[in-house]
Amino acid sequence: MKNIKDYLQQHAAEILGDIKRLVAAESPSLDKAAVDRCGEVLQSLFQQRLGISASVSPQPEYGNHLKFTLGENGPQTTIIGHFDTVWDHGELALREEDGKLFGPGVLDMKAGLVQAIWAVRALQALDQLAGKRIVFLCNSDEELGSPSSSDWLAQHAPGADQVLVVEPAVAGSGALKVARKGTGRYDITITGQAAHAGNNPEEGVSAIQEMAQQILQLHALNAPERGTTVNVGIANGGGRINVVADKAELGIDTRVTCEEEAERIDAAISQLTPFSAGIGINVSGGQKRPPMRQTPASLLLFKHAQQVAQSLGFALEGKSVGGGSDGNFTAALGLPTLDGLGATGAGIHARHEHIIIADIVPRAALVAGLILANDGEEAPCRS
Repeated sequence: MKNIKDYLQQHAAEILGDIKRLVAAESPSLDKAAVDRCGEVLQSLFQQRLGISASVSPQPEYGNHLKFTLGENGPQTTIIGHFDTVWDHGELALREEDGKLFGPGVLDMKAGLVQAIWAVRALQALDQLAGKRIVFLCNSDEELGSPSSSDWLAQHAPGADQVLVVEPAVAGSGALKVARKGTGRYDITITGQAAHAGNNPEEGVSAIQEMAQQILQLHALNAPERGTTVNVGIANGGGRINVVADKAELGIDTRVTCEEEAERIDAAISQLTPFSAGIGINVSGGQKRPPMRQTPASLLLFKHAQQVAQSLGFALEGKSVGGGSDGNFTAALGLPTLDGLGATGAGIHARHEHIIIADIVPRAALVAGLILANDGEEAPCRS
């Protein structure tokens, strides 16, 4: 591993430059043109650093998805990462300060993608990729719940002996993510009857009153002892202060640790009934990502990561987290999946989003070590 780390250290300035280049290509998830421009920058990095071109999956609404393949046969490592971000144009500035690099999507998760490219570049340069196959799956809509890429991932991920997700490490500890909760998103539209709030309020049916009652019922679905959370994160209603509101809207986020809870929550939300006569309720959405559970095969993959880290001079923990990622999908396919292999830092989805520059090389070396260790013999452990 020392030769790999030394190679990466020699190219540390170039790696940081590539990260800055990709971050500067701002890519808000809902701006297809911008996401596709970022995808073109990513393609140029793959071409420049690894000499490979993308297989492009065009998308009508979201950014195009990109698949890169290196090697024909042998044990396959699939590396997954998204290049869309939660930030609108110009919201965050790209800046370097006190050993940290700040910028939109630098932690979540453009640095992780660049680190993975250079991990493979190091193995390629040191002639250590013989008999191995590397597949990168880079999607454009993960921050939206992967609406157009979940099926694409399910189509292209099978065949992998291991899946490495280069999402950020756990903030503060640098831990890997060995399990994730399943996630759901729901939108509820409530319709009532408008009326003048002063002259004839009795003729109205308040959608806002109904909304308040439904929020209490929704929050009652929480079961923290089972790891289940239901959060009403958006609540809008009405239009004028002197009108009984005839419309209200709710946005709901759900997190679960098992399929049984996912089914319970989905049934409860899908079958909501009005508290008041004259109210209409429409529910859309559902469970978006299945839980990512640790299996014997993924545990073994984590143990390999710990051994690689030890050889590089640092220790690794594994943690279960509440956020979902595309690793949820590959784990549900029975593929050994390890998440959080990207950059270290803090501020995911926050204005202080940043990476720790000093950790770029060891984290890239960690990915390289896992690729090197993949001999394809652990497939029978899959569940």
